[in-house]
Amino acid sequence: MAQDWPGSGQLRLALDLGQLGSGLPVVEAAQLAESLGYHSVWTAEAYGSDAIAPLAWAGAGTSRIGLGTAVMQMPARTPAMTAMTAASMDLLSAGRFHLGLGVSGPQVAEGWHGQAYGRPLERTHEYVSVVRAALRREGPLEHHGSHYDIPYGGADATGLGKPLKLIVRPERSSVPIYLAAIGPRNVRLAGEIADGWLVPWCSPARFEAVFGPSFEGCDVTSFDLAPFVRVVVGDDIDACRAEVKPALALYVGGMGARGANFYNDLAVRLGFGEAAARIQDLYLAGDRNGAIAAVPDALVDEVALCGPPGRVRDRLEVWRASPITTLVVTTDRRDTIELLAGLVA
Repeated sequence: MAQDWPGSGQLRLALDLGQLGSGLPVVEAAQLAESLGYHSVWTAEAYGSDAIAPLAWAGAGTSRIGLGTAVMQMPARTPAMTAMTAASMDLLSAGRFHLGLGVSGPQVAEGWHGQAYGRPLERTHEYVSVVRAALRREGPLEHHGSHYDIPYGGADATGLGKPLKLIVRPERSSVPIYLAAIGPRNVRLAGEIADGWLVPWCSPARFEAVFGPSFEGCDVTSFDLAPFVRVVVGDDIDACRAEVKPALALYVGGMGARGANFYNDLAVRLGFGEAAARIQDLYLAGDRNGAIAAVPDALVDEVALCGPPGRVRDRLEVWRASPITTLVVTTDRRDTIELLAGLVA
């Protein structure tokens, strides 16, 4: 065992609201999850709807459930702007906000936001440091690093910039920060500087072997391990798996270039190297249907919950036995949200 995980044997539920249009109406889904005792709801962004506007909408329609971003893209916002947003959301929600951050990937960072992607570990460390300092309000914000220079002092600076202090006082000076991470070094950074970790999918059975070494030496006493888990309930297991495979084919095969696909690397680390190579070859060749068909049933079962209610209940035991603390459920069905609440309770 890499760690004595305090969360082992305990599991709480969260609901993935995704991006606008990807599931149930935002407020309806958030209210349902709150009524069933879910811990939190999480919104996403890529290059469509942003994460904050739908989350604020959900927050206005609820009163208790946690509100998280999975994730706010760091290339899209300065760290000071992110601190302002976090303070605003935490005040408006009376302390329910969870700040999920991620560097995204080179395709989105450079292709959409027009920002350099290089040295993401160093950039993330600086970014989180600035956000935390701004929220603490211990004094005017000042930071001079490799990626962020506050106040700006470049050759083209006016010289009029001066250190400033966040005007609004946050509900909490330490809003929980989650980092989305896949690669071993990124995961380790999350364990070192964040309060929680988000991952698009992982295997509970192989968690220790794949991710455990990255957390060695990190204080995980109150650290939240929160993977996203697609749940499809139905009598036909193959039909349920078929609903999961397109997304896995997209991530493993087409999310990034050959040799620069973090999700493909994760599939390899989970023990599906041959299938991952096949899926990527087919996807990049334009054969998406072939790539979907190449996703092994075993990979689906490692990272998702599929099949009749009894099978889902039995598979949940694997997640309970793992160090995972929060299961972020991805589904667009009310009955599935309700079923899981009963099974986990």
